[in-house]
Amino acid sequence: MRVERITRFPVKGLSPEYLEKATLEPGQGLPHDRRFAFAQGDSRFDEAAPEWLPKRNFACLMANARVAGIHSAYDPRANTLLLRAEGRETLLAELATEAGRAAAAAWMTAFMGPEARGALRLAEVPGHAFTDIPDKALSIIGLGSVAELGAREGVALDPLRFRANILFSGGTPFAELGWVGQEALLGGARLRIFQRTQRCAATEVNPATAERDAKPPKWLVRHYGHADMGVYGEVLEGGRVAVGDALELLAPG
Repeated sequence: MRVERITRFPVKGLSPEYLEKATLEPGQGLPHDRRFAFAQGDSRFDEAAPEWLPKRNFACLMANARVAGIHSAYDPRANTLLLRAEGRETLLAELATEAGRAAAAAWMTAFMGPEARGALRLAEVPGHAFTDIPDKALSIIGLGSVAELGAREGVALDPLRFRANILFSGGTPFAELGWVGQEALLGGARLRIFQRTQRCAATEVNPATAERDAKPPKWLVRHYGHADMGVYGEVLEGGRVAVGDALELLAPG
């Protein structure tokens, strides 16, 4: 099996960033993946006492399809966040300053309107990741699985709907669901596959149009009896992974 795409999402719910390579550390996800989130006006997330919270506490595709219409770009060296959307003035916010963070939050609040449920806050806590599960991990999906689901419904599904960190080719569609409890080599890193990924309404959103035009969770249940697509892997031994590297399932020890 071959790594075809490495993707991180610096801001929860917003644009992907495609990487040619990345260095993985034990117990961590991709560097800068889900580093930031826009906390909803009524979210109870507390930067002074961070804890994992369900995605509805933040701007997210599951509840806020229109955020797919935002183009964002994070520069970790300059610590700046660019936000752009049709009909809105482009913002380049300097996140090292309170003024810059406030400007980013105000831009998002204005864009989301009533869906913001008050004034949004740009949340960031060193070492905390705003992932869909409490564990820090990589999300992994086989391109064959996405293609097969689409073929069963007669549609072409963009894999970006599933917002995976690692997309790979080769192998049998949906075979990765059976990897739970096993280890795998990903480039120069070693992972433990520990959980299947249950899909939600976020996958209904077309990443190109920001419209809800498909029903992947419903289709998964109809064709396979579950709503799972992809798996989560914990990094046990760090190392470099690059597009074109092998993904190799290890034999049980």
